Amino acid sequence: MNSEDKRLRIVVGDITDLDVDAIVNAANTSLLGGSGVDGAIHRAAGERLYEFCRNLGGCKVGEAKITPGFDLLAKHVIHTVGPVWQGGNRNEDELLANCYRNSFAVALKAGLHTIAFPAISTGVYRFPHDRAAAIALRECHAALDTHPELQCVTLVCFDKAMEATYKRNLPLQ
Repeated sequence: MNSEDKRLRIVVGDITDLDVDAIVNAANTSLLGGSGVDGAIHRAAGERLYEFCRNLGGCKVGEAKITPGFDLLAKHVIHTVGPVWQGGNRNEDELLANCYRNSFAVALKAGLHTIAFPAISTGVYRFPHDRAAAIALRECHAALDTHPELQCVTLVCFDKAMEATYKRNLPLQ
């Protein structure tokens, strides 16, 4: 993130508090809620999100599906399923990159301009933080470079350590 790139922000906070077009949910394959950011988003969005997700038929790893935001400030939730880290030899990097690519594709198709991502797969799915941050930043920069209609992408960190990880992995420009 150089001084000229005002469309990419890295913040520490609660993704459920953001007033953006869409927040991304690091979901499980059922899309019916779970722990971590997934549980927090489901709790904050309310029962209608759960009911809506029941009719989506789940989601495969690396894919993304969109729902209304219901009780959230965010107008939409984009649910994506990150890979569980299994040592790095099971296509985990590409699957994680697909989470970002497909989330951006869904957002753009819906005409959305502001999107916030959690650190996908870095919690209970145990993806190495530096590796996940490098992938996230690469995909965010690629989307911002090719889609001027994206006004702002926010990477929301659960703590200062993750924020430092993102900043350490910023590409030199």
